[in-house]
Amino acid sequence: MSGDLTPPWIIKSKILVRIDVESDPSFGEDPYNRPLNRHIKLGVVNLDKPRGPTSHDVTSKVKSLLAAGKAGHGGTLDPSVSGVLPILLDDATKCAGVVMSGGKEYVCVMKLHGDVSDDELKDAIKMFTGEIYQLPPVRSSVARSVRVRTIYSIDLLERDGRYILMKVACSGGTYIRKLCYDMGLYLGVGAHMQELRRVRAGPFTENTAITLLDLYEAVENWKKNSDESMLREIIKPVEEAVKLMPKIYLLDSAVGAVCNGANLAVSGIAKLEDNVKKGKMVALMSLKGELVALGVSRMNSEEILEAEHGIAVDTERVIMEKGLYPPIWKHGERRMKQN
Repeated sequence: MSGDLTPPWIIKSKILVRIDVESDPSFGEDPYNRPLNRHIKLGVVNLDKPRGPTSHDVTSKVKSLLAAGKAGHGGTLDPSVSGVLPILLDDATKCAGVVMSGGKEYVCVMKLHGDVSDDELKDAIKMFTGEIYQLPPVRSSVARSVRVRTIYSIDLLERDGRYILMKVACSGGTYIRKLCYDMGLYLGVGAHMQELRRVRAGPFTENTAITLLDLYEAVENWKKNSDESMLREIIKPVEEAVKLMPKIYLLDSAVGAVCNGANLAVSGIAKLEDNVKKGKMVALMSLKGELVALGVSRMNSEEILEAEHGIAVDTERVIMEKGLYPPIWKHGERRMKQN
């Protein structure tokens, strides 16, 4: 057991203000009140996938229902597995990797192949909490090489003889089927995953997930009655997908340059969260809360606050379309302040 075992959705961050300034209302837009066509183009559907169809099947169905040009999901679920499957539409698909690599939570039924005591089971749970090594199953979509994954917690919810009901919080890319198999080996009796449901994928949880039937109804209401309300409630803005990421907020004058692919200079930063780390992915946001781009930070939070010049973030994926903000950088008077 090693490393930080705090799940990403538990971590709290603070805002550090570098330049105390407000956004010009004549630029940009409220991400929760975009025109419907752009709301869909920058949308995420938090789908509760039923058992039976593949992740690809339900993603294709959502894409077809909403007449989207592209659609991608935030982490494959096997046909026999139900639960949270975030589906990203059009421009929002650029954030699929963020959701896929985010933390996950599962409720699992593990069946032991032999009898073990409660103490032995608790010992196994303790042994498999923290950083573990996993070799993906033979029937996986990735190369079979040993990789390190983090199990944040395993909560024993209920036990009925050899049937174990547990809740697992883990890093992205963890195979629960393999976790059950390995725990069985450790216990010396063998085990397999009997049933699995995903209850969280990054910031998306089962509490806010919708069914395909809900989506059918919302689309029908929109087409027949010109009522967008249900569709707007079901489709979340792409900003929801980056809720757990460290964020840097740009001056209005810097947004246009980043939208054109420029790296982010320190002089273009208004404020940032205190959990920005060098070499890690960050979300670049407008002061109105719009997602502008994803990038890799060259500095930690403290270094950005102290720096007078230099590149703070290498822009990797631009999400916002060009033209919503002025295209030219403008350098104003900077005032340093920290909350």
